[in-house]
Formats: sequence, structure tokens, C-alpha cells
Amino acid sequence: MNESYKLAEYDFERRFDERRALEWMQENWSKSFMFCGLYAALVFGGQHFMRQRPKLNLRRPLVLWSLSLAVFSIIGAMRTGVYMLHVLTNSGFRESVCDISFYRAPISKFWAYAFVLSKAPELGDTIFIILRKQRLIFLHWYHHITVLLYSWYSYKDQVAGGGWFMTMNYVVHSLMYTYYAARAAGLKVPRPCAMIITASQILQMVMGLAVLGLVFHWMHEVRCPSNVDNVAWGSVMYLSYLILFALFFYDSYLKRPSGHKGSKAE
Repeated sequence: MNESYKLAEYDFERRFDERRALEWMQENWSKSFMFCGLYAALVFGGQHFMRQRPKLNLRRPLVLWSLSLAVFSIIGAMRTGVYMLHVLTNSGFRESVCDISFYRAPISKFWAYAFVLSKAPELGDTIFIILRKQRLIFLHWYHHITVLLYSWYSYKDQVAGGGWFMTMNYVVHSLMYTYYAARAAGLKVPRPCAMIITASQILQMVMGLAVLGLVFHWMHEVRCPSNVDNVAWGSVMYLSYLILFALFFYDSYLKRPSGHKGSKAE
């Protein structure tokens, strides 16, 4: 892609050293397995620890936590969205899928790295569910583990499609964490808002599969750098999300009520 374009950028974005970031990730990406192992121990150990203890009232910390992630996601969505819109309008959809300058462009390089790193602290979502003794569904912790592993795995190779994956996730998380912050603050959010968020998550998974399919199709025809392993793991991940989020949508909003609803999904 021609990088002669000029988009408004902040000084900290321009000064961010994406080469050192890439080197660190290539050397340390496997530590994501350690984080996920510790997280799994926290999930099951924490539930056991809280079994005979009263739930905690963490409304204020939860508001601050969700609000901080909402602000981070909104800013990330705006910055990566500007870049993706520029690519789409100037180079077309194929280039937006195959583009890898997303990882090093002045306007987006910081937010690409911030995105993959954020998947580690986002594991903290589960602490609130455990300490407040909410029902923890499989989708929640499975999603947290797999998205962390795949994000770090993909960033180290800087594969095609990453711009779409990150921008979509930023946008969806902007809606999701804003909703969680409002709910934690005690605001009455209309039920259709929750339905729209889950529907947007399902649409994200459909689009993720489509992007991976196009990457695989164009991988050997045009400059669309990726590898079969990444496409395969990404497809398994997105397909499993699609099924799980569709089931969550059905159980939460379409199925006739026969009991209590599950905890939030990510």
C-alpha cells in the first residue's frame, strides 16, 4: 500500500516504536499461555474460594473498570476506524483485507499494539463475576482465553486481516463496556440495547470468518501475507464464537423463560 497519505496523528502515536513492540511480541508471545493458565486457575480456584463466602458489593469498582475499558475501546475504535476508512476509500476492500501497514502506520500502530496487550488485563472482567458470585458461563472464560492467545499469536506474524479484526473488536467493545458501565451504575438500559450488542458480536464473528476466507483465497494470488496455520486457528476460533454467541442470543432473548439468565458474555 502507498504510504504517502497524511492523516492527523498525535505525537505519542507517531513516536511509538512499533519495531521494538514487534520484537518484544516475537520473543514473548508464548507467555500468553502462562497468562491463560493463571487465569484458568483463578477462575476455578476463585469459584471454589467464594463458594462458602458471601458475595461482594463491587458496584463502584465495576463502574470504574467498565468505564475505563469503554473509553479505551471508543478511542481505539475511532483511531483504527479512521485508518481503515482511509484504506477502504482510497485503495478498496481487497487492500483493507490484505493490508499489513496497519501494524506500522503512524495513526494505527500504537492502537494495534495496545489492542493485543489489552487482552491480558481484560481477563480481570472475570474477577468481578466471581467475587459477586454471578453465574460464569463457558462462553465468557473460553472467549477470554482464546482471544488472548490468537491476538498475540497473530501480532507476532503481523498477518493480513488484523486491521479488520482489531477495528471490529474495538467497536463492539465500545458498545459492550459502555453498556456494562451503565448497568453497574444502576441505570436502566432498555432490553433491545443488550440484544443489539449481542447481535453486533454475532455479526463480528461472521465478518471475521469472511475476512479469513478472503485472506486464504488471496494469500497466493495477491500480496496478502498470512499462513495456513493462522487462517485455520482463526477460523476455528471465529466459528466457535459464532455458534456460542448465537446460542447465547437464543437462550437470552428468544427462548421462553424457564430460569435465570446467564452472566454477561464478552
